[in-house]
Amino acid sequence: PSIHPFSSAYPGPGRGGSSLSKDAQTSLSPDTSSSSSGGIFSSLRHDDLKEMLDSNKDSLKLEAMKRIVAMIARGKNASDLFPAVVKNVACKNIEVCNEYSFILCFLFYLLHFIIYFEQQDLALLSISTFQRGLKDPNQLIRASALRVLSSIRVTIIVPIMMLAIKEAASDMSPYVRKTAAHAIPKLYSLDPEQKDQLIEVIEKLLADKTTLVAGSVVMAFEEVCLERIDLIHKNYRKLCNLLIDVEEWGQVVIINMLTRYARTQFLNPNINKTFYGSDEDEDEDEEEKEKKAEVAAMAKRKPYVMDPDHRLLLRNTKPLLQSRNAAVVMAVAQLYFHLAPKAEVGVIAKALVRLLRSHSEVQYVVLQNVATMTIKRRGMFEPYLKSFYIRSTDPTQIKVLKLEVLTNLANETNISTILREFQTYIKSMDKDFVAQAIGRCATNIGEVRDTCLNGLVQLLSNRDELVVAESVVVIKKLLQMQPEKHSDIIKHMAKLTDNIQVPMARASILWLIGEYCEHVPKIAPDVLRKMAKSFTNEEDIVKLQIINLAAKLYLTNSKQTKLLTQYVLNLAKYDQNYDIRDRARFIRQLIVPTEKSGALSKYAKKLFLALKPAPVLESTFKDRDHFQLGSLSHLLNAKAGGYQELPDWPEAAPDPSVRNVEVKESVRAVGTVTYRDTGAPWALQGPQKLEGSSCPRSDSASGSEGSSSSEGSGSGSRSEETEEGSESEEKEEDKEEKDKKKKKKEFKKPVQESERWQTLLFVKLVNNALPPPSPQTIAPSSALKTYELLHRITGEGLSVEYCFSRQPFSPDANMVAVQMEFTNNTTSDTKNLHMEEVKLQSGMRVKEFPEIELLPAGETATAVMGIDFCDSTQAANFQLCTNTRKFFVSIQPPVGELMRPVFLTENEFKKEQGQLMGMNEITEKLTLGVKCRNEHAIVQRVTAAANLSRVPCGSDKECRFAGRTVTSGSLVLVTVATRDEGAAQLMVNCEKMVIGTMLVKDILLALTQ
Repeated sequence: PSIHPFSSAYPGPGRGGSSLSKDAQTSLSPDTSSSSSGGIFSSLRHDDLKEMLDSNKDSLKLEAMKRIVAMIARGKNASDLFPAVVKNVACKNIEVCNEYSFILCFLFYLLHFIIYFEQQDLALLSISTFQRGLKDPNQLIRASALRVLSSIRVTIIVPIMMLAIKEAASDMSPYVRKTAAHAIPKLYSLDPEQKDQLIEVIEKLLADKTTLVAGSVVMAFEEVCLERIDLIHKNYRKLCNLLIDVEEWGQVVIINMLTRYARTQFLNPNINKTFYGSDEDEDEDEEEKEKKAEVAAMAKRKPYVMDPDHRLLLRNTKPLLQSRNAAVVMAVAQLYFHLAPKAEVGVIAKALVRLLRSHSEVQYVVLQNVATMTIKRRGMFEPYLKSFYIRSTDPTQIKVLKLEVLTNLANETNISTILREFQTYIKSMDKDFVAQAIGRCATNIGEVRDTCLNGLVQLLSNRDELVVAESVVVIKKLLQMQPEKHSDIIKHMAKLTDNIQVPMARASILWLIGEYCEHVPKIAPDVLRKMAKSFTNEEDIVKLQIINLAAKLYLTNSKQTKLLTQYVLNLAKYDQNYDIRDRARFIRQLIVPTEKSGALSKYAKKLFLALKPAPVLESTFKDRDHFQLGSLSHLLNAKAGGYQELPDWPEAAPDPSVRNVEVKESVRAVGTVTYRDTGAPWALQGPQKLEGSSCPRSDSASGSEGSSSSEGSGSGSRSEETEEGSESEEKEEDKEEKDKKKKKKEFKKPVQESERWQTLLFVKLVNNALPPPSPQTIAPSSALKTYELLHRITGEGLSVEYCFSRQPFSPDANMVAVQMEFTNNTTSDTKNLHMEEVKLQSGMRVKEFPEIELLPAGETATAVMGIDFCDSTQAANFQLCTNTRKFFVSIQPPVGELMRPVFLTENEFKKEQGQLMGMNEITEKLTLGVKCRNEHAIVQRVTAAANLSRVPCGSDKECRFAGRTVTSGSLVLVTVATRDEGAAQLMVNCEKMVIGTMLVKDILLALTQ
């Protein structure tokens, strides 16, 4: 088991824990608890556990810790073992390093236990150990150390905790950053004065693009600085887009937060539609007033147009209605109910009905919310009426809620179906609550009032006393609406006083007879006579109604009831209940005038026999919608601790520009230089659009893809193209087709000597590090590295090598072009070379090379395939097949081959670099190799390690490079700043931190050799 950092299980201050008394602490001391517990967890066992913890065997240590955790789970005091456990945190054996993260998790529980018994000094001894754990290479240990450190509820270490949280917020591991977000509320509860510093950390973590962190930092935001809504503005769209990939419980937190955010930033989408097709049943006068007020408001208001960000939230949350987590579905449902236009709210009905197939606990919560929704949005659940029919296996609380929903959904169209369903429920075990539902239907729908009343009267003959009693209570309320038409029913109910023993039912019958005694003048005195006989044996609620009945009959028929009334009042005068005694004295002075009676006795008849308004049978969920649906406050119908009120819609739309994030401008160039050479890592391979954003490369033909490397020496002359670029941001489709045809024509023309020199001059200006050009060919700075795919021995005479050509792969711009060279070293021909059984990681794709039908003996053939590595260095595995054999091979790319070069000016480079600071920046110091201490060598080594282009720089001490990842187009910026005596600093800024980390290692290796 684990204690969630936000749970109330933590016993420290501010977390709902209670301090134990001295006696309790003494009774639970280590010695006492050990001796009293007996069994295997005796004091002797503690000595054994200490020996196991001091052992040299890791298996014994872990076994001891498992036993200690079991002790803590059973409530045993294990604090005396704490020092022995702390000694084992420092792990020297790498193989068991992951297992020792378990130790820190264990310390988390143990620390709670120690501080619970106020042994804070013992906990402080372990802080240095946890600080070392914060620097551990293993992310699990770093996270566990931070989790334990933040759980020490001692104010003296607040600065240490704050420093640890700040460092963890910049950690490369998303898991550690997530743990930092969890630690923020714990530190805030310990020392609220740290709020300003914690807000800075929250602001930094809110900008994190990792889905693992999003839910946790939003939870920290709500715990610490819910009022700082300005922190959400810039991250609103990012949170909406990340929502679908966030963990389920993070989705719930984010959706609830965005619901409140939207209520403050967007206009009410139903503001112009309030009186159109309203589902509420209101009085006509109220409706007319609302309509007039709305018409007047609409005359002054502009037509409503939904904010695009409002639509973004609704669109991105809608797919989550299919989530397997009921809490996520409920969160989306409440968001749509509170934020969506009425015409779109209906989409949540089907998802909520699906949840009714879940466990009874889930059904209870869902039905509570559905019952609230059906009061104002009745129409959206009407198609699913049968889903709310009661099953015999449903618990009582579920049956009550389903009856509530069915009653809310009742209208003139479906009332007959619902009443027939109610009749079957009377035969079930839990039938006493059905009468209430029938009464509600009769109250809401006047056309079926008589039908419902007759049905309830039939229930009076039911054998079950509870059903009869409930029916009497409901009939009493219905008769108040039209008592003159139903005197027969009142007479029938008067006869039931001899049989019904339920106090509430007897009291209701007596109240009816007394209230409408003029309709039954002969029966009422006789009922009073019978009640006077049994007065002393009646319940208090019945006695009060007998006194009321006597008073009303005394005022209307004193001749027959005067003596009975005096008898009842005398009995009540000496009753044990003081309420009954007070009522008797009050009524005696009011209805029996004496010399001491005041002026009030003159109005006794008006007081007792005044016309009383008919009761309104309303749903208990009518006013619950002022609580946010899905919240604990809504479930309890009372404001719970920590509940945040749902804000009202603003009168005027706030400024939407606060959510605008500065978009990276596209990079423009006066000319587009295209240079082709498979051996030139610094060149731009193939024609491509020079925009800073991720855009597809043009599909122009590549001269190197179909050529055979065996025809020349590998450095033969290749064609070069020069094309004047346009400054316009977009080109029309027809113009692009013309340009493509023009390129193909230019490809065939021989390049003139002057044009070649102009091209080289421009490339020289851009890259600032080219070797002196040859008048005929351009020699590459270094040959592209080749890798062995299949050795000739393993391949039985067939050998295959491959290289990453750094050319655009024309069929798919998001794929890396891999050039493969097949050599037949045998004396016989090889036929039908092709690929089969491609096995890839999730998201990766492969474009197979065309089948080579025949490879003669001693010959070499070249083919090009495309692989979308999905910006990862995972290997692409497949079978290389001939007509007779199959060979299992794999291609794994260096991280530098997952990029394509991009042109940036110096100012654009600095601007983009400024936006990729913090967690997206990795800096390393190094000492350059002896052969790598000049600018040309640095450029050569960096561009050989990664497919990047040189960025112009005004400083001689810096070399800058830029590129984008092939699949996602994430920007990669590299800076090498040289110092004296070969010292240098390498800085990599990349949106994808994993790629940045691996790239740093590769470039460091290249520059230090």
